[in-house]
Amino acid sequence: MSVFRTSRPARAGQYVALLAYLVFLAFPFLWLVSTAFKPPRELGSLHPTWIPKDPTLANFRQAFAEQPLLGAALNSLVAALGAAVIAVVIATPMAYVMARRRALLSKAATGWVVVSQAFPFVLVIIPLFLVLKNLRLINSVPGLIMVYVVWALPFALWMLIGYVRAVPAELEEAAAVDGAGKLRTLVSVVAPLLAPGLVATALFAFISAWNEFFFALVLLKTPEKQTLPVVLTHFIGAEGVADLGPLAAAAFLATLPSLVVFALIQKRITGGMLAGAVKS
Repeated sequence: MSVFRTSRPARAGQYVALLAYLVFLAFPFLWLVSTAFKPPRELGSLHPTWIPKDPTLANFRQAFAEQPLLGAALNSLVAALGAAVIAVVIATPMAYVMARRRALLSKAATGWVVVSQAFPFVLVIIPLFLVLKNLRLINSVPGLIMVYVVWALPFALWMLIGYVRAVPAELEEAAAVDGAGKLRTLVSVVAPLLAPGLVATALFAFISAWNEFFFALVLLKTPEKQTLPVVLTHFIGAEGVADLGPLAAAAFLATLPSLVVFALIQKRITGGMLAGAVKS
């Protein structure tokens, strides 16, 4: 009874903290949705309300009329999907080697992966620009995909190394006894158990590339090549005055793909993690 009494307030405190955190995360999105459906008269009101009194779709029609949102969304989708797939394909065998071989070089490479995430974008943009210029990939989506892959690769490695280490080495030893080589062991034994980690890593790489702004702003010049985050800045005038209604509508549409992708695969991620925990 004493344990129950002491754990109950702690559990209630955890729920309160979780609820507060959810409210903190949901507030900007809910306010964005509310703003996207408000007419200009309510947007300029001194007493804003959560629910629009006269909801309208005019902001969405204006947003599509003013800017090429569909083309920008397609560019973002191609860049994000390409970067996520390529980063995972490259990172998987690298993570396997680094996780299984605990040599000094492997530890140094792991440390470099963590440190590289602290580098600001501005330190690498000039070398990247010169490299892509020599490769004739400036102002192209393939060039942007290459940059996103390079930038996502350290984080993908760091994530997948942990997943690989969670796979029991005894399974690989059993496959080796049956005559399987390293490549076949990776593809047939390790990769299926890494499915939740691969999906989670690809998801983070996709969202990172989908929301990225700085590299796309510097490397893409023509309007038909620009991604969605760059196009959103076109709703802000030269004097910093934002066309708030269409901007909110476009920003709301830009957030939907990430939410939809996560909603579709989150059950697979959690279910795969639980299944892996039970198997191990």
